This record gives sequence, structure tokens and C-alpha cells, in this order.
Amino acid sequence: MSANPSKSFKVKSLNKDTKYGIVARNLDELLEKGCKKLQLPQNKCRVCLNEDGTEIDADYFLTLKDNCELIILEEGQEWKEAFLVSLDIVCNSLNSKDSEKLTRIANQELFGESSAKRRKFLRDYIILAGENTSAENRDEDANWFEGVESRFKTKSQYMRYNCAHRMRNYLREVKSHSKELAGDKGKMYDTFVKRIERHLKDKRFNEWYFDRKANANEGSPLCDSDGYFKCQGSFDKQSCEFFHCINPYSSRGNRIEFSTWNLDHRVEKKRVIIPDIVKAVENKDTNDNKVIEFYELLFTIKNLKLVDIFCHDKKKHNLSA
Repeated sequence: MSANPSKSFKVKSLNKDTKYGIVARNLDELLEKGCKKLQLPQNKCRVCLNEDGTEIDADYFLTLKDNCELIILEEGQEWKEAFLVSLDIVCNSLNSKDSEKLTRIANQELFGESSAKRRKFLRDYIILAGENTSAENRDEDANWFEGVESRFKTKSQYMRYNCAHRMRNYLREVKSHSKELAGDKGKMYDTFVKRIERHLKDKRFNEWYFDRKANANEGSPLCDSDGYFKCQGSFDKQSCEFFHCINPYSSRGNRIEFSTWNLDHRVEKKRVIIPDIVKAVENKDTNDNKVIEFYELLFTIKNLKLVDIFCHDKKKHNLSA
């Protein structure tokens, strides 16, 4: 019986970003050579596809194609962490504004990358590295302000307006529901919603959520100090499985694209929150605690998730307040 033909592979480890080419005829040889290249103890290491974390056994090894990318994990390490390490490298480079280093690392990752979603992520960062992210004032980045009213002098000022505008739209939708209520019920609903509105105005419409320069006394923004936002995943997920990210401060294109990202209500506004306000008014359960409760459900990140349009799931959420 003839020996298995040799195959070429690219191998990497969890803690190092460098990829090495090796040739192996079977899984044991792959582990031996791979661990030697990566300076890992061979004992209890295992091999996974870097694309999706599928673990390689002796039989599956026979189905692998030439030049596929593998990751060798030590005992206790999980594949999910592998891409997160790459993300951390890229994000740290972005935060340090070292665009040359960022581009080099992202290009290294992009070379030979087979996962479409990760290729998109890395391409976005390569583009981002060449943009005027750190500029804040209109005269520092005139292209970013193209189409933006002249009253906005800084990027942060406009982004605060952008967030407040969304909150006002939510408020307008809640207020308009009174038209569907007859007589005194509509009047009582209006009175109660106006109390919620006053509280929202006191909080300045939570406009700091989009402000990378937000004052710590206001609250925590949804972005980092450079303006980088991460998708938080659909309403029923703990996080975004596609690693969607965007920096609307970096370019006019990203600023416009950010308008497609949603502040999505987990407990739904139309199906749950507004009907619950009506019930509270009917039951005369409208004390100050109720004002705060509905304010938080409608306008705060206790119930809002920032999501890329791709992750905005419009199906019925089936979540109650």
C-alpha cells in the first residue's frame, strides 16, 4: 500500500501572527513539524482549520487541500480565541494611530485568508488606515463634512446630533400613538409621555452615545476614543458573530454608511413598549418609577443594541419588558 502523498500547509499558533509553510504526509507529521516551527510543545496540541475551527483528525487530514491554513492549539486553548487575538492586534494598532503598522498586519492576515467575512473585516481596516480618522474640526477634514450643515464645526458635534435625532424619532413615534386613543385615555397618555419626554430632555437625548469625546460625567459612549463602533449583534445574540465594525469619524463614506446601523430595541417599541404604556395609563400606574422604566426601555442601552443593518433582525422578538 502506497504512502499518503505529501501536502503543503500554512500553520500558525494562537499567540503569534506569523504563518509558516510546512509539508506533511499525515497528521502526526503535521503536528511534529508544525510544533517545531511554532516552538510549541507537541504534547496535547491539536490542529484545527483556521477558517472555522473544525478539529482535524487522521481521517479528516486525508481530505485537506494543499495550502489550506491551519492553527495549532495548545491544551486549554479554543479556536474562537484565535481570530479575537488577530482583532486585538488590529484594534490596538488602530488605537495607537500607527497606520503603517496596522496596514502591514492587516495585509499579512489578508494574504491567504479564505474566510469571506474575515477578508471583508481586514480590507475595511486596510482602507481605514489611510483615512483621516484623528481629524476633528471641519477645516482638518473638509471631505468628511461634505453635505453636513455648516452649523456643525466638529465631527463629534455632528455625531451627537445624529444620535439625538434618532432618539427624537423614537419619541415622535411614541407621542403619535395618542391619536389612536379616544377621549380621556388619549389625554392621559399624552400627559404621561410628556413626563418621559422631559426626562429624556434632561438627559440631552443621550446624545453622548455616538460622541467619541464624551465627558465621563455624561455617560459612556458606544465607541472607543477614536470613534470605532462594534456591532452588538441581533437582539437574540450576545455579540456579533460577523465582527461588523465601523468608524464613522474616519471618512464621509463611513459617516453615511453608519446611518444604516440601527439602535435596535430588544423589547420592541411598537409591539410591547407602547402597548405597555397604554396599559399603565389605563391602570393609573404612572408614578415616577414608571417614567424611568419606560424612558430606559425606549432611549437607553439597557434595551437598545447598536447593530449593523446585516444583523438587524426584524422578526418578532417575543421579549417582554
